Amino acid sequence: MKLSLASLLFIAPAAAFAPSSTFGASRTALGMSTEAAAEKTFAKLPASVNAGVVTGPALKDLLSAAKEKGFAIPGVNIVGTNSINSCMEAAAKYGGPIMVTFSKGGGQFIAGKSLSNDADSASIAGTIAGAKHVHEVAKLYGVPVVLHTDHCQKAWLPWIDGLLAASEEHFAATGEPLFSSHMLDLSEEPLEENIGICKDYMEKFAKVNILLEFELGVTGGEEDGVDNTDVDSSRLYTQPEEVWYAYEELSKVENAMFTCAASFGNVHGVYAPGNVDLQPVILHNSQKYIKEKLGCDEDKPMFFVFHGGSGSSVDDIRYAIKAGVVKMNIDTDTQWAFWDGIREYEAKHHDYLQAQIGNPESDIKPNKKFYDPRMSLRAGEERMCDRLCQAAEDLLCTNVLN
Repeated sequence: MKLSLASLLFIAPAAAFAPSSTFGASRTALGMSTEAAAEKTFAKLPASVNAGVVTGPALKDLLSAAKEKGFAIPGVNIVGTNSINSCMEAAAKYGGPIMVTFSKGGGQFIAGKSLSNDADSASIAGTIAGAKHVHEVAKLYGVPVVLHTDHCQKAWLPWIDGLLAASEEHFAATGEPLFSSHMLDLSEEPLEENIGICKDYMEKFAKVNILLEFELGVTGGEEDGVDNTDVDSSRLYTQPEEVWYAYEELSKVENAMFTCAASFGNVHGVYAPGNVDLQPVILHNSQKYIKEKLGCDEDKPMFFVFHGGSGSSVDDIRYAIKAGVVKMNIDTDTQWAFWDGIREYEAKHHDYLQAQIGNPESDIKPNKKFYDPRMSLRAGEERMCDRLCQAAEDLLCTNVLN
């Protein structure tokens, strides 16, 4: 179970920060973009949201619709085209959007583990290759797809630099970035340094319509090279004042679009009941605090994201959605589901997988159709797809397109 994170979506106005007027401008921006001029693809979503990769104004509209209608998008860590395709297959089945999420390690795996990763070259190349695969096939699945990258700590910023360069090139050619959003996880740094670096990157992202997700508080547990298993438990819970400080600073960036990941107690992985103390009430309390600071009428001015859906109870998930959660990250459960599909395939066809020739039917009968890698990998895809459809039900994200 990943650490739960509260995420605020904000689009800053060109003018200097002013709480009440900024909030009004934020809501206007969320409702704008290309919706008025575009023909609707999905009856239940804004007209700007089409099948394929969703970025910029269309991404704003999609997240706004999720909050208003009360559903959250599954955000899934992937490691190759098999898991990428499982995500989009599931979205087509449950009738909703999906967020395909690349980690630095996942990108390296896509490029090839035998490659040197000096200067993050393999992680950069693999993540870009995976993103291009999604761009090529996403429309065929007929669903909106958000292309996101996961936790990037300070030492890994060169990875983001390489991906940003690819998005800048893509933006120059198409008017859209290659990636929809990036997460900077600088939560281990002092608050001022965390937000200062995020602000520098926000200025770069804003020029090519990329959303920034940042983290406040520390993710417990361990995942993909980030190990916080021994962190002080007090750091697992973010205070509303910290969120407000980040909001106030990042909102000074013209055309900024960002999400604030505020921890509320989850940890990476799946643990026995009673070992994790989730406090999604922090999301509700933060909404009240930001509303008071902004002087606005809206009860849920912020957009949250729940980092750490694996193993979470449906009650906690639904309570978080009521606080304005629009995305929940899933990794551990989908990893297990993919493996479980392969495991079941091997158990079912075990006697046909012991030699190239010879099985219970005949000593001379070939087994190629059983050991073809596509067969076991497809079994993994199908089981992962099933798990994501279950997650979509928990997130109230089924049948939200038409």
